[in-house]
Amino acid sequence: MAKAFNIGDEVAITATVRRRVTDDRVSVSIPSYGQPHSIVDRTMQVRKGQHIELIGDVTYLLDKNRVTVNLGIPVTVDASVLRLVNAYKPPTRKRLLVDKPI
Repeated sequence: MAKAFNIGDEVAITATVRRRVTDDRVSVSIPSYGQPHSIVDRTMQVRKGQHIELIGDVTYLLDKNRVTVNLGIPVTVDASVLRLVNAYKPPTRKRLLVDKPI
């Protein structure tokens, strides 16, 4: 069963390290995303097969099963591979919309 996400929610995806591309970039495999993705990692401590958590915001809901997440670039994945980090809460008003009468 798919989880319900809303636009603006902060979500996490667990990706697997594929290989080191350069000194500061690592190629990762994201579940249910059919293309390789690279991220910046300057620690030089990650190894092939290690899991990394990528955090981004939900930008688009295709249907109940597919969600687009902004990880620097938009990535569309199944909702079942996502974990909710923070739900979006709209800002609250501190002042009234209209001026007070004089």
